[in-house]
Amino acid sequence: MGYWGKIIGGTAGFFVGGPYGAVVGAALGHAADSGSVESIRRPFMQGTAFNPARMAGLLGRREEVFAITVTVLAAKLCKCDGPVKRSEIDAFKQNFRIPPASARGVGRLFDQARDSNDSFEPYAAQLAEAFDDNRGMLEQVLTSLFKIARADGPLNAREQEFLRRVFRRLGLDQASWDRAFGEIPRAAMPVDDDDPYLELGVTRATSGEELRATWKRLMRENHPDTLASRGVPAAFVARASEKVARINAAWDRIKRERGL
Repeated sequence: MGYWGKIIGGTAGFFVGGPYGAVVGAALGHAADSGSVESIRRPFMQGTAFNPARMAGLLGRREEVFAITVTVLAAKLCKCDGPVKRSEIDAFKQNFRIPPASARGVGRLFDQARDSNDSFEPYAAQLAEAFDDNRGMLEQVLTSLFKIARADGPLNAREQEFLRRVFRRLGLDQASWDRAFGEIPRAAMPVDDDDPYLELGVTRATSGEELRATWKRLMRENHPDTLASRGVPAAFVARASEKVARINAAWDRIKRERGL
């Protein structure tokens, strides 16, 4: 079951602990199993603000933060414009690759999140903090949420507002929004869908030095080995392999064109 299996134990805390309950429940469950319960007292003893995302990170459970937050965000997104449709649920399962063995537990959390009045924004903020060193993965999450929103038809105003608020909480830049939305501004980008500049999220006016810096940054953010070492779920590591191949191909084309 991997990281998805861990959220089954976390669902019990969803209503008890408010918007952070599920993450707290999962983190505490891990702490109890590993004998590290004492470590959760440190944020309180040091006089710092209580932050369950940071706490779960200290316990080495960023995967739990990921699993819980994306499930809640997907459920809230599906519900934001009316009753949840089967096509939206199927899109959630496909985009986040829910294993059959975890389907029941994930479904319970999805249903609880759908029916809860808790705000979704703290979950997006949790995800951003837990993975603040991996903007590429956060962009993939936003892209997946767009796909879920479109599963039952074109984006409507409520879905777009929901996604815009998630985007702001994730702390991503405008280029990330444009790529996730699927509409890179044509005033800045050529119309060729196979344009290497579009793949790197830059324009043809970008200098060679800036292009090289962008390529290096994208490689750092998306390299599979780096993502795996940071606790990114395997499904997203696999997608990153494909993205790295596209980034390198685009950079090679630009280097040949410019003689870099």
